Order: sequence, then C-alpha cells, then structure tokens
Amino acid sequence: MDIWKFYSVTHAEHVFCNPMSGEKFDRLIRLFRLPPGARVLEIASGKGEFLARLAEAYGVAGVGVDISPYCVADARAKLASRAPDADVAFVDMDGGKYELDTPASFDLAVCIGASWIFEGHRGTLEFLKRATVPGGWVVVGEPYWQNEPDSEYLEASGVGPGDFGTHAGNVAVGEDLGLELVHTLVSSGDDWDEYEGLQWYAAANFARSHPDDPDVPQIEKRVAKDRATYLRWGRDTLGWALYAFRRPVV
Repeated sequence: MDIWKFYSVTHAEHVFCNPMSGEKFDRLIRLFRLPPGARVLEIASGKGEFLARLAEAYGVAGVGVDISPYCVADARAKLASRAPDADVAFVDMDGGKYELDTPASFDLAVCIGASWIFEGHRGTLEFLKRATVPGGWVVVGEPYWQNEPDSEYLEASGVGPGDFGTHAGNVAVGEDLGLELVHTLVSSGDDWDEYEGLQWYAAANFARSHPDDPDVPQIEKRVAKDRATYLRWGRDTLGWALYAFRRPVV
C-alpha cells in the first residue's frame, strides 16, 4: 500500500496533521506579528493549513514543501479558496532535498512534526536556522518523553528510546545552536485524543464507503494496532509540543 495513501485516508478529517488544536496554532500565529509580504518556508507543510492561516493573517509570501501528493493537492486547493492572491507555492518533493537558493532569506522557517526529514530534532533546527534571517522565527513541532517508555511500548511502536528527548531537552538543543526560546505550546490529553481518534474515525469511514478497496484490510490492521498501542502506553508516555525560537540579530 502507498504510505501516502494511508496517511491521506487516516488524516482525512484532520485540519492540522498533528496533536495540536487549531486554537493553539492561532495563539502562536498572533505572536509572530509579521509584516506584510514576510517570507515563510514550511517543510512538511501537510494540507497547508498553517501557511493558509499565515496568508490570511499577514499576507505572507512563501513556500510549502511536502512529499505527499495528496497533501499538496489539498493545500493548493485550500489556498486557492481562502487566499487566492497569496504569493505562496506548494512543492511536491522530499523536504530533505529542498535546497535554499539563498540562505538566511526567510522571516519564518517551520517544520512541524517531521524532524525525521533532517535525521532528528537537532538537524531540523540547524536547517531552519540556516534558512532564517537574523531576528527571524524558527518553529518546530516535536515529540518528547513524558515518562520513561516501557520496553513493550517501544517494541509495539517501533520507536527507540533515543529517538526523542525530554521537553526541556528539546529546548536545550535549540539554545545550544544559538537560538532564543520565545514560547512553547504543549499538547493536552484532549489534543492527543482528537488527533488519534480522528484517525480511527476516518479509517472506519473509508472502510465502509470503499468496501472493495484492496487496501482496506491493511489500513484496518495498522490502525487497530496503532490504536491499541496509543491507549495502552502512548497517551501517558509521549508528549508533543510546538517550540518557537528566534535567531539572534547578532
């Protein structure tokens, strides 16, 4: 099964494809206070909701990069409907291969929930810092361990104990790179439940409406496994947060 089809099916009901509420995203967007025409780069832009809200709020220009053709199509349609005059382009490609034509040229550089693209949290922050003008914003969304993970959880989820740090550790990585922490927004249990629960809901709807789709058994099997893993261990073990840094002027 095409992995991007799987994510398109399981995230069909999501506005943001991560465990954070739209209200919290709006709170973050209000903090940016970007000038009209500010340049934004988002790696792993998903359905384009973050860039669409930035275009509506500030009239930004920019680029969204995502490897999923389903997400890129959704993002382009969304922008055409909500901000048709925005100077924003969505590119269908591997974000890890995106090359900066001019380093330090974006007022805001973002990668939310996809640090695997740059081989981890540190690599993600290093790339975003290179992309950002002095005084600009660097924003990431990253998991963290709330509690030490059970070995059974690690085995069931396929995650290693060193794949994530702590909440404070995620901040420290940015500060070690010379970035200034401005704000964090932490996902609640409700945020996580909505993110996970909408996947179960979307998968069930797809199975009912596409009974002859050959991928349905595989989708149902994977969603059932992920649901059991989340309910037994994940909800109490894995946290998630948005980290907003600024690159120093000097």
